[in-house]
Amino acid sequence: MSGKSTRNVFIVLFRGVGGATQLPTAPLRKALAEAGFGDVSTYINSGNAMLSSTLTPKQTQAEIATIVAREFGFEKDIMLVERGDWKRILKGNPFPDAVDRPTTLHVFILAKKPEPAAIDALLARAVGGERLVVRDKVLYLHVPESFSASKLPPVMDRILGTVSTARNWRTMEALGKMAEEIG
Repeated sequence: MSGKSTRNVFIVLFRGVGGATQLPTAPLRKALAEAGFGDVSTYINSGNAMLSSTLTPKQTQAEIATIVAREFGFEKDIMLVERGDWKRILKGNPFPDAVDRPTTLHVFILAKKPEPAAIDALLARAVGGERLVVRDKVLYLHVPESFSASKLPPVMDRILGTVSTARNWRTMEALGKMAEEIG
């Protein structure tokens, strides 16, 4: 691999893994390592990986997309977050009162920053104590009842005009811990 000489640690979030779309973790780790990525690991079988790369974020994302399309027929969106940015996302949680029930707190990584009017339109749909905050390309969503019962996630991408992938707070913290352990 060519590119920058320093290695950046990335959390890789595959969108749409689960149900009919599987991304087998052991073969995924092998394919990424064989491509020259370092420190490759995965977390639970729902589209989460970690790796280090000397490539730029854009190059790393493109290379991962090529590998998973070729090896696994996976052609959905892939979000990449650098370790330092992940740490800022965790520290920036606007709903610290929700972390004791981590499955009610979700973080959406957005492909692009949504327009303020789109954010307002999504906020107008929040019901039953649902709260959301958007900061650049990150959306924090607290759904006190349950994520699956909320009417926000199914319409979020359409209203915001971007694609996203979400992880609950427990997964966010676990991935953050894994990223910190990479030398």
